[in-house]
This record gives sequence, structure tokens and C-alpha cells, in this order.
Amino acid sequence: MEEARRPGLVEALIVWALFAVVAVEAFVTYARIPAEDLYHVSGTGLEAGASRVLVFLGYPFSIVAVALAWIAAARLGTRRASIAAAVATVLCATIGVPGVVDQGDLDARPVNALAGAGVAVALALTLLAVAGEGVGPTRPFSRADVVRATVAAGLLFAGLPWIFAELGFYVSDVPVLGRIFLAKQLSPSVVGEPSLHAVHLGRHHGMDGVLLAISALVLSRVPRQMASRVRRIAFTAYLSLMLVYGLANALQDFWTEQLIKRGTTSVTIPSLIRPAASWAWVAIISATFLICLAALHVARVVHPQGGTR
Repeated sequence: MEEARRPGLVEALIVWALFAVVAVEAFVTYARIPAEDLYHVSGTGLEAGASRVLVFLGYPFSIVAVALAWIAAARLGTRRASIAAAVATVLCATIGVPGVVDQGDLDARPVNALAGAGVAVALALTLLAVAGEGVGPTRPFSRADVVRATVAAGLLFAGLPWIFAELGFYVSDVPVLGRIFLAKQLSPSVVGEPSLHAVHLGRHHGMDGVLLAISALVLSRVPRQMASRVRRIAFTAYLSLMLVYGLANALQDFWTEQLIKRGTTSVTIPSLIRPAASWAWVAIISATFLICLAALHVARVVHPQGGTR
């Protein structure tokens, strides 16, 4: 018999706080730095900052917001909450419509408000869950969390050029770090990209990948708290895809900026932001499947005999 249980919200609140910090960083940076010093945006001032935050809410945050909405719905445990989470999922899924997220034009458009509304629904569900049900239990710290923290720390270190860029600075101007990472240095044209600084100021899809991967690591503590076997498996699969997709995009951006632009290699990794019929995406799906199976096995969500814990 499956154990009746509802997940706590500690991990979800940590992720909300992480993205809130990044949203503030994006707003300040895009409001104070001229558009010509950024990447594929126009305008400056408060409007430009708000524009970039709205796009950020769509990509990558709406991907994480789907998981956060369902955690809150599971915590509330009502039919209405599940319907609201489904609505949030549909709204957030609009970023998958061709043209909604355009790396060549990162100014906000009315269509971006749909994913923003999905994030708002997820936030409302979380606040209702905190107010009505409390934060709830969380699993004690374990050896698996040491692995999670170690991987997250490594991602943050690799992402230092992007973190500095999001704050409006070049990491190459920092002693010691400037010897490790490229940033302000001008680089030749790469894959149709005009000559510019190795790491442009502002947001990067590599940092989006880091955020997605770290969010997946934090939220991977949650599936075992889900009430039903179906939800545990579905949530594990979704987080596995989020982790692999995030790592793949972080690797692709890091490879281009820190290796190709340095002249270390001429071998390129294609853009992985959008799904495509390619070997790279076959690898992403395959890795997701294997990680999901491993996570289910390690967590003993599904036993070899098909039972549940």
C-alpha cells in the first residue's frame, strides 16, 4: 500500500529564492547598461530591465516553475490545486512554441506574458501552500546531499564568467580568475557570430543551464515525498530531463566561450536550446533515461519486483 504523504516546501522555497536573486540581477544589469554593450536587446533603463526579466521568467524559469507548481499542488492535496498546476504547466509550455523564445531578439513581447502568467500561478500555489499547510517536513541531510552540493559548487565555479556578466562585469578583470577564464578579450567570428568579447555582458544560456541543473539537484530530494507512485516516477523523469538539458546547455556555452574562442579546439557543439532531430538530442534523451532509472533505483521508489516503498 502506498504511504499517504505530501512533500515539504523547503526545497521549493530554496529554488524560488535562487531565481528571485537572478531576476533582480537581470533587472539591475539591463536597466543600467546600454543595450549596445549587451546581447540582442534594445533600450535601456527600467523598461529594459523589466523586459529582460519577463523573458527570463519564460526561459528558463518557466521550466522550473512547472515542477514548483506541482510540488505546491501536492502539498495542498486538493483537486483545485492540481487543476491550477495543470494550468500553470500549459502556460509555461508556451515557451516551446516556435518564435516565443528567440535568441536573436531577447526583448519582451506580449506572447512572453503567457509563460510569465504560468510562473505567477506557480508562485500563488506556493504561497497558498505555505499559508495553509505550512512548509512541511524535509528529509534530513544525507551523503547524497554532499554529492548534490559538490556538483552544484562545481557548476557555480564553471559559471563564474556568466555570474560576473549578469552583474555587468568581466571575470577576466579579477586577479587569478582572469588567468583561468576568458571574458573581456575580443574573439574572432565564431559560427556566424560577429567579433565581440569572449563573454558578453548580461545573461547567457550557459547560466540558464547552470540554474536548471542546480534546481534539478535541489528538487531531486522531493520525489520520495510524493504520495503516489505515478507522481514519483513522473517527477523523477522531469527532473532528470531538466538536469541533463541544463548540463548540456552549460557545456555547450562554456565550450564555445572558453575553448573555441581561446583557440583550444575548432570542434563545435551545436546549439541545444531547442529540441532537434540530431545525435546531440539523442544523447540528451538517452542520458535522461539512464539517470532517471538510476535515481529511481537508488531512491528505491520502484523495486526490481515492481513494488513501491
